[in-house]
Amino acid sequence: MDFKTEFKPLTVQPQEIEGISFNMIDSEFGEHSFTDEQYKVVQRVVHASADFDLGNSMQFHERAIQAGIDAIRNGEQVYVDVQMILAGVSKGRIEKHGGGVHVFISDPDVMKEAKRLNTTRAIISVRKAIKQFDGGIFAIGNAPTALLELIRLIKEGEAKPSLVIGLPVGFVSAPESKEELAKLDVPFITNVGRKGGSTVTVAALNAISLLADKE
Repeated sequence: MDFKTEFKPLTVQPQEIEGISFNMIDSEFGEHSFTDEQYKVVQRVVHASADFDLGNSMQFHERAIQAGIDAIRNGEQVYVDVQMILAGVSKGRIEKHGGGVHVFISDPDVMKEAKRLNTTRAIISVRKAIKQFDGGIFAIGNAPTALLELIRLIKEGEAKPSLVIGLPVGFVSAPESKEELAKLDVPFITNVGRKGGSTVTVAALNAISLLADKE
């Protein structure tokens, strides 16, 4: 293929592009203290964001990876806070084990209740999710208020997620919500600071589902 430019791509084969990208990430990332399985998540986060600082800021509860693998293999449900995560997640690997991926942010009952209580739809979405799921994976990449509400419900014993992926991006409450998550003795994947977002949350969740899919 001729792109009519002076620059020529190394390859146009999708799997080759990913492989070359991962090799470049490994070379530039260098030495680290992550376990092999944790690094699989970090690697995909960096691949999705091209941000090595973000990759180095990742934090894992010691049981996080295995808890996520077990949850997917056991067919537990996955809650995500926004449609963008739902669109990006490789749902087939989750569904093949009996699970599903759910988002409630635009449900009419959620919008109505949020308006009635003068609060965020993200908060009401989390409340709806914990009423429907026994355990499950909660993946939050957009709304710090959703993560803070989940933390509150965990502390009060109302929510018992199998894994929390808490990577909200932003300036207002995002870093603080992740700091609070890291204090909990529940399996979590998070990072330090303002960076995060739907794309890296998708990357982390897809990394866990890939690990779960291995025999």
